Amino acid sequence: MRPFNYFNQAYQNSTTWLGYNNWAFLYEVMLRSFIMFVVVLVSMRILGKRGVMQLSVFELVTILILGSAAGDPMLYHEVGILPACIVFIMVVVLYRTVIFFLSKSRKFEVLIKGRPQYLIREGRICIEDFKKEPLALDEFYAELRMQHVSQLGQVKYAVIETSGEISLFFYPPGAVTYGLPIMPGAFDAKTSRANTTGYYSCIYCGNSEQLEAGSDFTCTQCSKHNCIPSSNEERMK
Repeated sequence: MRPFNYFNQAYQNSTTWLGYNNWAFLYEVMLRSFIMFVVVLVSMRILGKRGVMQLSVFELVTILILGSAAGDPMLYHEVGILPACIVFIMVVVLYRTVIFFLSKSRKFEVLIKGRPQYLIREGRICIEDFKKEPLALDEFYAELRMQHVSQLGQVKYAVIETSGEISLFFYPPGAVTYGLPIMPGAFDAKTSRANTTGYYSCIYCGNSEQLEAGSDFTCTQCSKHNCIPSSNEERMK
């Protein structure tokens, strides 16, 4: 039984490292990887120069398809290189065709890429537009804090681009208005009634209003009742 166990163990070890291929297939893998690497470089050169953060959903899907088509021939013996190259040619041709029509039709461009959406207008969150985007408020506030924003009254406009990037346009110094504080822990002070006379901001949409002490808060923009004291702090650069 010992010889059998020895050969059985050796067989299991070989399948762990090589699968069901032999050692000679490693040289083929090297050749396949080199060929597909060249094909990917040529294809990306044809697609054009775009940074990763500039990619639209359409362009990201194209790259994912190319990555899948490149990976299979590198690893799997049963997948030929020629079919993978045909996939690359077809994807590149389709990509260039779509790009051509994007430059000719605004409606087609909006259909494929979508359109930019306002997230903030004059220090207030655009609730209806915000709901159209797969973006959580906490994630959005974190993005604003990384741009040195401590309260929404510092931001005149925030736009989410078709690439997913957020463009921010700030009020100039001296023109900052009262807005919703977004620093960590700010919402712990939420209330539905003004404790002192001053400005209060709705925690849902950021709308700021002046209230008298003891007044109940009802947002004139979204009709919510929870608020926190507003801030008119200037943006730190």
